[in-house]
Amino acid sequence: MTAELVRGQNHTLPQTRLEIRVSAGTPVVAGATLGDERGTVHGIEWIAHPGSPQLPGLEVSRQAAADHRLAVDLDAVPAAVHRVTVLLALPMEAGGPVRFGAVAAPFVAVTGLEGTEIATFTLTGLDAESAVAALELYRRQGDWKVRAVGQGYAGGLAAMLADQGVTGAAELARSIHEAVARGMARSVAPPPPRTPDGDRVRHTAAIGDPAQPVSPSAGPAPSRPTAATDSTAGGPTTGASTGPINYAHPHRQATAPPPPPPNAPPAEPGRPAQPVAGDATGWSMEERLYNQVWGMFEDLARTTAAYRSAVDFAESRMDQELDRALSDPRNRIGGAGDRAREEARAKRDQLTDRAREALDRDLAQLAAESAVVEPALPAAFAGWDNPVWHAYRVPMEIPMALRIGDLHLPENPDLRIPLLVRLPLERGIWVDSGRTASEAAALTDTDRLRRLAMDNAVAHAARLLAVYPAGEFSVHVIDPAGSAAAALAPLVNSGVLAGPPASGAGGVASVLAHLTRRVDLVQMAIRAGAADSLPPELDTAEQLLIVNDFPHGFDDRAVTQLRYLADEGPSVGVHLLMVADREDASAYGPVLDPLWRSLLRITPVADDHLADPWVGHAWTYEPLRTPPGSRVLEQVLARVAAARRTGRRP
Repeated sequence: MTAELVRGQNHTLPQTRLEIRVSAGTPVVAGATLGDERGTVHGIEWIAHPGSPQLPGLEVSRQAAADHRLAVDLDAVPAAVHRVTVLLALPMEAGGPVRFGAVAAPFVAVTGLEGTEIATFTLTGLDAESAVAALELYRRQGDWKVRAVGQGYAGGLAAMLADQGVTGAAELARSIHEAVARGMARSVAPPPPRTPDGDRVRHTAAIGDPAQPVSPSAGPAPSRPTAATDSTAGGPTTGASTGPINYAHPHRQATAPPPPPPNAPPAEPGRPAQPVAGDATGWSMEERLYNQVWGMFEDLARTTAAYRSAVDFAESRMDQELDRALSDPRNRIGGAGDRAREEARAKRDQLTDRAREALDRDLAQLAAESAVVEPALPAAFAGWDNPVWHAYRVPMEIPMALRIGDLHLPENPDLRIPLLVRLPLERGIWVDSGRTASEAAALTDTDRLRRLAMDNAVAHAARLLAVYPAGEFSVHVIDPAGSAAAALAPLVNSGVLAGPPASGAGGVASVLAHLTRRVDLVQMAIRAGAADSLPPELDTAEQLLIVNDFPHGFDDRAVTQLRYLADEGPSVGVHLLMVADREDASAYGPVLDPLWRSLLRITPVADDHLADPWVGHAWTYEPLRTPPGSRVLEQVLARVAAARRTGRRP
């Protein structure tokens, strides 16, 4: 029976191999400290955090997330350790919450490796605190217990570490937040929050139509996950369930989904219903499909996490059984030891086989859902090979999101989830043209890699132009050395650019000055509440700046302006699309670190660098490519150009 703890209450732990599961309504940093009998932490080597996630008997997440799973093996911690304290802190990100009183109360559960809850604790009563010691596992007379702590610190992570006796707490807290910032830069932004009635939260744009929907940057506030929730999210935590798995994930409030076709066969008893496109909430089919894609993304993340957890449990159980069997000297000789090994490995194989069966069943359901969702996607969500592009017409309003690639996991590389980013863009995009980016990049010729990166950027710019109404999106290009002329040909030849690609130091300075002035003017107008006072010649359309071959042609002033556009531009409709090799800008050192972190990094070849916002898997990103020999890109741009000339949809 699960013990529901209140602050100060304790509970005996029946086992020493545990998981500590954290659920919060916003991304939080999770860590743990090892303390002696008095709770004193004797150095940074006794602290597990995103920058140093592993200690003997302890492993924490490498990034901030709304959900965490911390692995604990109390038998493996050093003998001098008598307390393991679980810490939570809010990341120091711009625009994020700064106190726990402004977010949903975090929920912490201590579970066995098979997912059974042993004790739970909801951290209520927090207000100005930005860090909290959630609970502690402590040794008492040879046994381990858990105590609900809930001690918050308004001084944040530094104050909490200092309270545990850590020397240099402020410097360590700063390094932890820097590691978290690096992790968040590679994390895919979660979908927008929803109101209680299932509607998507909206706010008005700063310029133009006051009714234009803009997706907020905040993430959703999911309900706390339980073992049952994880099971419905794509598979049981042990991977051992034998019943049918419902493909609908726990946050899909599937009220009034589209009815099945009239000729669809009835579902067989005991089998999951056949998936249908649009099986999610939303006022429009576009919104339903958007939410369904995110549901599939979360399903795949959670069912894979359940499978991996089950495999880890099977391995640890085999190790325990071997340790017990071989601790008896009589079993180390003769056939007894061999039989013990065979039995332990057989049990391990049985558990992993059952976990794989559950995973395969869940993957089959997700694959069936993907097969019906992909053909139904609108152009903004569809790949270049989707027939929807052959019937393309310039839209009258912007869509909710734009597809910029696909994501998959090694358990099933063929099951790919569309990577959708919300519109208007909330952060810039960096197409990494460096050969050190991934193994695939290292095996690609430098010149070819740069060309692929620029082709990728041009394709993204074309998609952005295609999904915006005529005249509501402008594209500028900085190509200092003119090296991207061939890749830019589709944009240049179609006449959709705001002007010729800028080259040389003078061209770089001119374009940056123009866009910087636009950001300044719009910000001043917004602060003064006088948007109608903008100069009549100011282009109020969303602006995209493509930068190739950075930092060639950039002096210190130009670099500063570029950083300014990356930081301030998205809020007033100015966005960056950079094609760059970070090594080329290494001379600037850490000065450019905030720039790289502010951009969503993607690659022109497959690379497993992106993380999901739920469990933090490393997902392989696959860029979108036009089918060989296809002229779909040129045809779409021709329609965009024609619509601009006529001022209406062609």
